[in-house]
Amino acid sequence: MPGTLAAIADPAVREAFREWLLRMADDELVIGHRHSEWTGVGPDIESDVAMSSIAQEELGHARALYEQIAEDEGGDADRLAFGRAAGEYRHAALLEQENEGWEYSIVRLVLYETFEVARLRLVAASGQEPVAGLAQLLTREERYHALFGETWLRRLAGGAPDGPERIQAAVDKAWPDALGLFEATPADALLQHAGVLRTSPGAECDAWVEAVRPVLEGCGLRIPTVTAREGGRRGVHTPAFEELLAQMTEVWRSDPEARW
Repeated sequence: MPGTLAAIADPAVREAFREWLLRMADDELVIGHRHSEWTGVGPDIESDVAMSSIAQEELGHARALYEQIAEDEGGDADRLAFGRAAGEYRHAALLEQENEGWEYSIVRLVLYETFEVARLRLVAASGQEPVAGLAQLLTREERYHALFGETWLRRLAGGAPDGPERIQAAVDKAWPDALGLFEATPADALLQHAGVLRTSPGAECDAWVEAVRPVLEGCGLRIPTVTAREGGRRGVHTPAFEELLAQMTEVWRSDPEARW
């Protein structure tokens, strides 16, 4: 489905939108791999299967976005996904952190999916086809992911007596990195000025907090007051990503020219 980037006449806007697509693809690739680590070790067979399915769908979303970029540039989606150095990835640091227990993974899923659904709506409203249409399709699956996470969040908070305490600890740990989802680069202001995006990262973050608030407070949880931990959108990542990247790219690096 070529055409999105090629149809943008202004080179600066084209490069800014490419950055946005790359952020989306990298986010989905990395969280998909983290979710996949629960395959075979989930808390029950239904959740194991569901998380595996979510992981597969996130990786499928990543591939669709990489293909969009690669086709417009005459490149290769697999090389774009696996052939870059760590500093060339633009995903938020929240998504690369190790799972560290089911509670943390569920909290991260809820926070990320709330963000991702809103981001897809922004892209769907951008008027940049065919990726705007793709965003509409992906939103349907992301809504299911959010529902799964919220259901589990309520289950964990209402289960064992120390459930809310454990979930709150996970929220406290994830929240600074979650705020990093909204890290701004010059691309954001350029796209907003060009009319491609209809809001700013700051406004997106405010709307996200208000969307997440009733979900958390409904489980007896509080929103932390902390500073955002940023860097991911500029290619600055934690040691956890170096290890994850090596695992993700091991097969591809064995033969980059192979077709699977």
